[in-house]
Amino acid sequence: MPLSHQTIEDALKRVRYPGFSRDIVSFGLVKNIEIKGRDVHLTLEGTSREPSVSREIETEARRALEAVEGIGNVTISINWSASTPPPAASAQEGEFLLKQIRAKIAVASGKGGVGKSTIAVHLALALQQTGLEVGLLDLDIYGPSLPTMLGIMERPRAQDGKIIPLEKFGLKLMSIGFLADRDTPMIWRGPMVHQAAEQFMRDVAWGNLDVLVVDLPPGTGDAQMTLSQRADLSGVVIVSTPQDLALIDARKGVRMFQAMEVPILGIIENMSTFACPHCGTITPIFGQGGAERTAKELGVPFLGRIPILPILREIGDTGTPFAGWTASPQVKEVFQKVAEQVSKMVNLGSESARTVH
Repeated sequence: MPLSHQTIEDALKRVRYPGFSRDIVSFGLVKNIEIKGRDVHLTLEGTSREPSVSREIETEARRALEAVEGIGNVTISINWSASTPPPAASAQEGEFLLKQIRAKIAVASGKGGVGKSTIAVHLALALQQTGLEVGLLDLDIYGPSLPTMLGIMERPRAQDGKIIPLEKFGLKLMSIGFLADRDTPMIWRGPMVHQAAEQFMRDVAWGNLDVLVVDLPPGTGDAQMTLSQRADLSGVVIVSTPQDLALIDARKGVRMFQAMEVPILGIIENMSTFACPHCGTITPIFGQGGAERTAKELGVPFLGRIPILPILREIGDTGTPFAGWTASPQVKEVFQKVAEQVSKMVNLGSESARTVH
């Protein structure tokens, strides 16, 4: 049976892009397949700062093709460009990524489970509602929340060596959750996290956004350091619940970003109180006022309190954020106030933003 383009393409679909569960065909890296009798010539094109990426892809593509029954000689041409300076170049030398984006705002937390992703999503939406062009990058490699919180299960496509971000609710969106299978755990060591963080900044076609909101993983690890060193952050918002256990880690987060010379835009106290829907009694389940006190002690702004609201859980599970704004004016108001404060701190008025494009 003669070889066909479909047979070759099917074989290449078993080759994964390093660090991702997606194959090189769906990423758009296979540019040409030439078949002459039993011999095959393959042309691959892509963009990566890491030479090891192209080498690994070539090795795995060759292995996949040589396993095809009836195939003869396999030759592979690699057209691989480096879109960023070599690894030795430093951010201090001005080689920042995402330079076309006017402001980059990170949302971070010292520990998990404090509602950081909820804050990031609603902050991005609130900024977008002011007329800004906004992107949202989910860098929580081990626990991506964006696909569920915004109700997106499709995969992004690649074009000209760049990943095209998905779009919903007026936001440009990217998450490792769009590229990996939903139930597949990300068992990655630090260098892989660093590489993924750089790729999401370098190899995604963000365009000239006014602001990119970045949802970081909890803690003070590789993703935080990579973003701080390579993205020239405009500032970071720290999210914490009121109890001391969470605030201990929030302090560490503040100190880390200060050490990296990233401006601290402020601390948000999430899950501050709970109002009983039956009797109206206000209960500070996780304590009261801890984040505000910590902000004063550290000399950073306090951005406000967000109570425990069942509607936030509901809309996060169903991917319908604006339904929560409609059902609870309190939700809309609190995030609009936070967005207003943050916007002023990084000089992001909608009128001035429009002039930079």
